[in-house]
Amino acid sequence: MTATILMIAMTLSTILAILSFWLPQMTPDMEKLSPYECGFDPLGSARLPFSMRFFLIAILFLLFDLEIALLLPSPWAAQLNTPSIVILWAALILTLLTLGLIYEWLQGGLEWAE
Repeated sequence: MTATILMIAMTLSTILAILSFWLPQMTPDMEKLSPYECGFDPLGSARLPFSMRFFLIAILFLLFDLEIALLLPSPWAAQLNTPSIVILWAALILTLLTLGLIYEWLQGGLEWAE
């Protein structure tokens, strides 16, 4: 049963991979390559510059959000045979993130006005 499902999955994956390379061989025209703006010609570039400070804050938010996701299962560590290992890993994650935040702060990456 498992071998049959595996063969079906492999066959379907191979067919879909071949189709994905074969189907887009059509040559696109300029209409399909241009950005769509409600039927009007675009007024400017679609790529607007943004401040790298916003990017840095977004990356820091994602890192600390990931940290929360990694540390949420920690309270259930008390039910394990060796909860000290989970506590050690949680402390290691917190230490690394704190050291990274301190380094970024000391380098001036979190200073908004210059």
